[in-house]
Parts: sequence; structure tokens; C-alpha cells
Amino acid sequence: MSNRRAFGRLKAVLLIDVLVVAIAAGTYLYLTSQGVLTQGPRPAEFALSDLTIDPVQAETGDPILVSINVTNVGETEGNYTIELLVNNSTKANETIVLTPLESNVTTFTDVETAEGNYSVQIGDLTGTFSLKAAPPETSSITLSKVIATPYEAWIDQPITIKATATNPSSVADSLNVKLSVNNVVVETKRVDLEAGQSTDVAFNYSSTSEGIFNVKVNSQVTGFVIVPTGYHSILVVSSPKQGIDFKIDGKPFKTPHTELLTVGVPHTVEFPAADPTGKFGFLQWEASSPPLEGDGSTNPSRQITLTERITVKGSFSGGSSCPSLYVWNGKEWTYISEVSNHGWLGYIDSKNSSNNAVPFTFYSNNPWDYIPLDGNQAALVDGSYVIKLNQKWNEIFYLDQAYMVVVDHPSDVNVYSTMVEQYIDPSYMGQIYTVSKDLLSPVSAVNEKGQNVLPLISKIDNVSTPGINGINSPSWNNIQWNTLTMNFGDLSKASQIKLVVRAAVDWGSPDDYSAWLGQFFDPSVPDGAVVTPPPFMEVKAANGSWVRVPMDRQLPIPPEKVLRTFVVDLTGIFPTHDYSLRINNFWNVTFDYIGIDTTPQNSITVYTIDPTANLYKAFTTGSIASGNFTKYGDVTPLVTAEDDEFVIGKQGDEVSLDFSTTELPSLGQGMQRDYFFFVSCWFKDANGNWGFGFGFTVDPLPFRNMSSFPYPNTESYDFAAHAAYLQEYNTREIGSSTQEGGFPIWLPIATAIVLVVINAGALIRNRKRRQ
Repeated sequence: MSNRRAFGRLKAVLLIDVLVVAIAAGTYLYLTSQGVLTQGPRPAEFALSDLTIDPVQAETGDPILVSINVTNVGETEGNYTIELLVNNSTKANETIVLTPLESNVTTFTDVETAEGNYSVQIGDLTGTFSLKAAPPETSSITLSKVIATPYEAWIDQPITIKATATNPSSVADSLNVKLSVNNVVVETKRVDLEAGQSTDVAFNYSSTSEGIFNVKVNSQVTGFVIVPTGYHSILVVSSPKQGIDFKIDGKPFKTPHTELLTVGVPHTVEFPAADPTGKFGFLQWEASSPPLEGDGSTNPSRQITLTERITVKGSFSGGSSCPSLYVWNGKEWTYISEVSNHGWLGYIDSKNSSNNAVPFTFYSNNPWDYIPLDGNQAALVDGSYVIKLNQKWNEIFYLDQAYMVVVDHPSDVNVYSTMVEQYIDPSYMGQIYTVSKDLLSPVSAVNEKGQNVLPLISKIDNVSTPGINGINSPSWNNIQWNTLTMNFGDLSKASQIKLVVRAAVDWGSPDDYSAWLGQFFDPSVPDGAVVTPPPFMEVKAANGSWVRVPMDRQLPIPPEKVLRTFVVDLTGIFPTHDYSLRINNFWNVTFDYIGIDTTPQNSITVYTIDPTANLYKAFTTGSIASGNFTKYGDVTPLVTAEDDEFVIGKQGDEVSLDFSTTELPSLGQGMQRDYFFFVSCWFKDANGNWGFGFGFTVDPLPFRNMSSFPYPNTESYDFAAHAAYLQEYNTREIGSSTQEGGFPIWLPIATAIVLVVINAGALIRNRKRRQ
């Protein structure tokens, strides 16, 4: 034996001895590529298990769900990219971050259109599924109004799944109606209908396990939830502001919140009589769903005994942005929404350290909002609809234009408008789209956690997808996005593709945003780092990878807190016949409903009605807003054009808008009339842009063509062109030494948020776009 070989064996024996001692001492040792023994935590290592294919036999065009469990068996955090191969071709990939010993179940959806056997591979795990041709469907019978009752049930409790079948043709016809639960066909019924007839098709189903269940009746989608026996869930919400602290049986939560509670015993739900900031006060319990004893009570504490899933809502005075929209319904003022979700002045874009005084760039933003008005919520008063904008929040508003849009359209379609963003092509904003009343649902929908959320977005029921707030991300370059990944099946024959969305955004805690903003003062953060990344949609490229939709066709941020239905035009954005869509949101955006319309735009007639407008004081406030505000009285000339001549008001002010409908023509046969409120309104809050550029004063005035706010020294409001307006209307001068009503200036501003700037040593007062 040579000395070299003997030394090698001795080295191996010694290495084994060292490893044994290390294991006994709880120390991890490993060999580097150079043969050097190194001590430290074991690198991230990933184990794959539980490859699941559901179903393994299906028809062409049916969604195939493929899920995999990935576990980090190492001792450090690491990234792992999961790649789905179908017939050795990459169909999807997803990168996940796992801490030591953390597991994650990721679900992909694959849709194939050809018959045959398919191989599936993720890592070294493999499986198969097979597809047979779907039988041709030539029936003219349509299905609608699919619903599962009850939505929330227990194991073995019967659930009725019902759909309405209609034969619109002039001859008798038949249809096979297929019930699928979690993509497994459980029952088929045949429907025979004479010309013009309708009938209900009902299935009975009971589940043997808990969880969220996706239900399909042919192409129509609904769902239900199975919860532990003896429990039902309560959803507690507040209006108009969410994020209100409340208690259930003494345990603290924030609205909106869902909790499983035992049935048959009373539970105490308690709101505070007033919000700690002093801006909100409890008014009453609004109508519950289903109705409960105690609805309408002004006592902030009530007892509720559950026998089924319920939703309860507390109504609060106050608002969350500028201003709050109310409509007269014939008996009382009905709250609709906060207006001009995007009109906040001082929205930070990105870091810019070249300016020491203002180390950020800002958006100019877009002050327009397009709000649908429910015809059931508005009542004519002497031929007019009456709307009021009430400034409850401690802000200064600049109302530039407001008008009513009246849309006459065929009664067999609905109409919705788009939303607005400063980055979206103007030709796609403020448009009115006709939408079929029989929308298509996605064939699959999963969130960033791999959870099946299709039942949550398959109907309008105020039960929304869960979300996370991106500002809780580890760092500016390691963001946790809210994602919603959907597959819409085969849309290749669609003349238009319109995404119909009902959603809301929750900006979360301003304290969290303060901490997030503070990270950007670190010198290691480069210029251009985006502070509040906008949402973005992605579609599939030919190689199966995700690619971003062009910025001017992206998704808008939905309204704050209050769910609203709007349209996103997806026509032409899909580069292939893979109609998968992934929506990414930095903020906590929750979706109540998503549907697809593939019908062409119908002919509509649009009328606009300008209002008569009056400004007046609604209540006395302690606000210290100062400057030259608009005088009380008739302000009609100021709201009939977008011309930088504003109605300028503050907390406690209210604008009444009267829209006369007496000159509208009679509605034609087979037509329906809907109404929208279009408004352009800027606003600024008491925290003055974190101390950058302006205080809580009327000046500087915004204007349409400014590049940002605060705007650079090279730009300014055109005082000369608007001198007559300023002299005639903005004569209500409020000084900075006192508040309205004589309160001293040192009275605390309840919403002031103080942030210590790391590198400047300055105090920055922060308010996120919307508190």
C-alpha cells in the first residue's frame, strides 16, 4: 500500500471521527468543493413530495390541477423554482421562498385541448393523466343563476346546488347538465325543454371533509365551504371605514374579520363608541345578512347567537378620504363611496437622493373617479337626483368638475365603467362597457399561498379573497406580492375579452407604511427604487413563462374599503391561446367577484347632466387648515368644466349637487337606464406630504398639467388666467393661528404620524395615500 493511499484512508477515518463528535455536539460540518471541512448551518435544501394530479381522467378543455409539496430541509432560508413539465414541455414555473423546515403546497392549472395521455413531471416526481374528446354540445339551452345553499355547511350536511335552465329558441331542445365538485363529475341530469320554457335543475350533495369546494354546473361556477361541526363563521365589517378595532367575546380584532364561533350560544360583538383617533363615532348596527335581532341598534355592543353563517356591519360617522358621497333615496341619505380614490396630493413614486430637501419623486396622479349609482338607492326629488359630498376627514379638497352620466342600453346586458390610473392609456379610462348578464367564470383561481379561491370570486356575496399588505415585505427589493392566478379556458373565439371585477383595497396601518418608508432613507437603497409599486398583470408567453402586460393596459387600484364593480379591457393582451392571467398587487387588494365577458360591445346612448351646486357648512370642526377657501353659496360655474377653478373646502364643508332629469327623453322599448357619477377632485391631508413641500394650507394650488405634486420650480399655477375666479370665489379666509370655531392651534392633530428620518435627522409626518 502506498503512503498516499494510507494517508487517504487515515484522513477518511479522522473525518468520520470529527463528524461523530460534531453530531454529538449539535454542530453541522460539511465539505467544501476544495475538500475543506467547514462549520455552520446547513444550506437550504429542498425535498419534493405529494405530487397530486386531479383529475387523472378528464375531457379535453377541462382544467387539470397539479399540486406539489416543497419542504426546506436545510438550516437556512432559500429560494426554489418549481417547474411544471407536461409531456417534457415547460407549462408553468413559480419561485417560492422557504425558511428552514417550512413547507409550501403550490398548485398549477393545466388545460390541454388534444386527446391522449400526458406525462407530468416536477423535479424527480412524475405522474400521468389522460384526456378524451369532449362530446359536442349543440343545445341552445343556457344555464344561469347557479347557487349552492347553504354556502357554509358541516360534514354530511346536505347542500342544494341549483341552476336555471332556459330554452330561448323556437324549438324544443335537450341538455345534459353535469355537476362537478372539485373537478370531479358527481352527477349528470338531462333537461328537456319546450321552446321558450325555463326550469330549475337541482342537485343534492354532501361532503365528507372540511374545506373550500369548487362547484361547476357545466361551465357555470359557484362554491361552498365546509366548517367544523358545531361552528359557523361570523364576518364583522364596518362602514365607511374598515380597520376599526372591535372585540368578539373580549378578544380584539380589526374589521373586516371572519371568526368561527360555536353555534347555539350567545356571543358578544363590541365596537368602540368612538375610534381612538376621535375621527369616527359608532352610529348603529346596519342590516345583517341574514337579518338579526338588534339590527338598527345604536348600542355598540350586541349579543349574537349563530345558527348559520352571518355578516354584521357597524356604521360609523367619519370617512376615509375626500369627500364622502351620499345619495337621497327618498327617506334618508345613503352612503355610496369615498370619491377620487386617486386624487391624493403627495403620492410618492420613487427614491431620488439628488435632492436633499425632498429625497423622493412624486406623482401628479389623476383626480377622476367614475362611480356607479344604484337605481334602487336613488330617488327623484321634483325630477332631480340629489347628491351630496360631505368632507368628514381632516383634509382640504379641490372639486374641479362633477357630472352625471346617463346610459340607455339594451335590457339584456349590464353596463359598467372602467377605473382610473395615471399610467393607463386615457382611451381606456372612463369608458362605459356593455357586459353580458351571463358571465363566464375562471376555470381555476389560486392565490399567492397556493389556495384555491375560485369559490370566493365566483359570485357577488361580499365574501372576498384574503390578502396581505406588501409593506410588510422584508425589504424594498424583496417584496411579498398579493397574487391571483387564473385560467379562463379557451377564449380564442371571443370578439372582445372584458374582465369584470368587484374588488376593494385596504391600505392597512399608516404605522406600517411609516416603517416601510423609513427603509428608503438607507444609503444602500438606490435611486429609482419604487416606494409604492403599482399593480401589474401578467400573461403567458409562447414558452410558458409569465410576461407583463404593457403598462398602459394594466390593472387599476380599486376603491378603498368599499367594493365596486368595474371593467378591465383585456382584448388583445394575450400573445397565445393560453388564456391564463396573473394579477399582482403590492397593496392588500381583495376580490369579491371576477367574471369574463366575451360578447361584443352593444349600442348604447349616453347623456351627461351638469348639476346646480351649493357649498355650505355641515358641521363645526377643529381643523387647522388655513388659506383662502371658496365662499359658501352657489358654486355651479366651478363644477361644470375641468378648468383648474375649484370649489375649495375643508373638514365640515359639504357640496350639494342637483341633477335634473326632466330633459331626458323617454326610455325606448327593451331598453334600461343606468346612472354614473363622474367627478374630478384633488385633496391633501393634515400631514402635509410628510413635511415635504407644503403645509396644511390651500396653497400651493394643483393644476391639470403639473408633472408632480409638489411641482418643481419650473411649473406654477396660472394665477393670471384665473385671477377673476380667485377674487370672486376664494374669499373665505381662514388663518393659521386658530382653528374654525376658535380652537387653539396647539390642539393635537389626531392623525399625525411621526417618523424619524434616519439620515436627515428630521421629523417626517406621514399619512399613506389613504388611512
